[in-house]
Amino acid sequence: MTRTRRLGMAVAIVAAVVCAGSGCTVIPVSGPYTVNDAGGGDPLSKSFQRMIAIPPQRDWGTEETIRGLQAAMAAYPDDPSILEQYLTPTALSKWKDSASGPVTVIEDGYEVVPPPPRDGTETTQKVTLKGRYAAIINQDDSYAPTAGPWVKPYELVKDPKGGYRVNDLPSGLLLTAADVARAYRPTNLYYLNRGLQDRLVADRVRLRLKTTETFAQTVLERLLKPPTGALQGAVTSSFPSGTEIESIRSGEERVVISLSGPLDLSDLSAEAKLRAQIRYSLNMNEIAKGRIIEVQVDGEQYVIDRPNSEENWLDDSGDTAYYVGKGAIQYLGKDGPGGAVAGAAGEPREGYSGFALSKERNGLVAARTSTGISVAALTQEGRWQEVIQGSDLTPPTWHRDGSLWTYDRKNAALLRYDPGSGRTVQVGVPEQLDGLDVTRLRIARDGVRVVVTIGKNTVQIGALIGEGAGATLGNLQSLTTTEEGDEILDVVWGDDEHVLVLVESKAGQILSEINVGDGETTGVPLKDRLVSLAALGDRVLAEAKADNSTKLIELGQDRQTWAPKIDSGAGAPLFPLG
Repeated sequence: MTRTRRLGMAVAIVAAVVCAGSGCTVIPVSGPYTVNDAGGGDPLSKSFQRMIAIPPQRDWGTEETIRGLQAAMAAYPDDPSILEQYLTPTALSKWKDSASGPVTVIEDGYEVVPPPPRDGTETTQKVTLKGRYAAIINQDDSYAPTAGPWVKPYELVKDPKGGYRVNDLPSGLLLTAADVARAYRPTNLYYLNRGLQDRLVADRVRLRLKTTETFAQTVLERLLKPPTGALQGAVTSSFPSGTEIESIRSGEERVVISLSGPLDLSDLSAEAKLRAQIRYSLNMNEIAKGRIIEVQVDGEQYVIDRPNSEENWLDDSGDTAYYVGKGAIQYLGKDGPGGAVAGAAGEPREGYSGFALSKERNGLVAARTSTGISVAALTQEGRWQEVIQGSDLTPPTWHRDGSLWTYDRKNAALLRYDPGSGRTVQVGVPEQLDGLDVTRLRIARDGVRVVVTIGKNTVQIGALIGEGAGATLGNLQSLTTTEEGDEILDVVWGDDEHVLVLVESKAGQILSEINVGDGETTGVPLKDRLVSLAALGDRVLAEAKADNSTKLIELGQDRQTWAPKIDSGAGAPLFPLG
């Protein structure tokens, strides 16, 4: 028997009209359906499919009822009345929707295990739903991939009028991966770096598409709320509390966003930040791209944002590529070696490793030695100077504010060195790092996110909370864990949303690009054995083994092939920050 038959699609067809956005669709109501909602032609919206569920039928058995229940949960945000009909009064009085807990996502193709055969007189049946975890969508809209078996028993009570009702339903919604792909969209919201407020920080969420509003309004309404837990305390917003969206209108060349609330019309700095948050949150999600964005406050023009603005809120670290050759820092030309940098950093030297570059305009390089961390200016007068002492420090990493950071493994302390004052201070770290083997720590170019490796197998993502010398490391969450026996060889930031993780596995090397906001992972093919990595946006450089030496190779724009840059004698590649 097909699923169509199981779900009672042989009942008489009734016509219904579904209106969404700018259009209406006539559909037959005789089983769970997906409907293409309008919005594809609207620059402020996105087209999507909406689930149309039906109430439990009198001739359904236990399996049909459970599958119908799951379809009703997928349709619940658009029509809560159907799900309620699947529940007994007892279950309905206890159940709460996703506002009271996370949304559980399981893989497609789940199994409904019916109760063992009985004499047919029982009024209560136990049914088990078996599947595999796919993800959790938390209350703050963050998306967390999960894995492993998912098993949930359900108690069904026979209805005197026919069919079954669910007598106990855990709070929250249960969706399949297909439900999420159909009705949710991965979305980047942009907040301000709390410490400097010169840089936007991407916050990755999953937003549900709605029939009652454009996607532009869904995005901006969410932008008015606090960031996800991963960035709590690390970012801020230009929208004062009490700001509301009154309307969003669009024409061929212009989008008009009408706001109300306590916005200061005379604060030009706040105006620029608000404009940037709106522009990037819309345009980076392919909404209103290429159109003028006009923001009005209480009916009066507040700011106009024009396409192709020269303001840069996402990166200004510099894009020159460098590498290490015989212990000397050299820059990479268009077609090969470009020459050594000025000063002592450009001279061959042994015993220096883990090189890191500050923002290009600052012109500082740091390296680890057997006794600590040393720094040199990339100028003719630049000389190496030890600024942090320690015999067991992680490779140094630069913050965009010009400070230098490292983790003292011997004393379990995070250290911050300020070149301006010459002082090194200890930074607070979460208790969950106590007793753990911290092997790497790298700050993202946004100055907020931090990637931390634990031992040989675990990668965690955290954030710097607070400002300047008072910042602390917090919000640590697991990003990925390799199999026992594998070893993480290198972890680098590509852009502010992605890290590249190089792993030595039993089967060979694996290079993965992971979105730190939702864990989405893409494999990168390898041909050569890699030693280290550097990345900046679309560019990925790698140090690879070459006979008795090492060479420098670059990942192509197709993200599938590698091209040689320097055939021999080229060591660790470098980009500013990251």
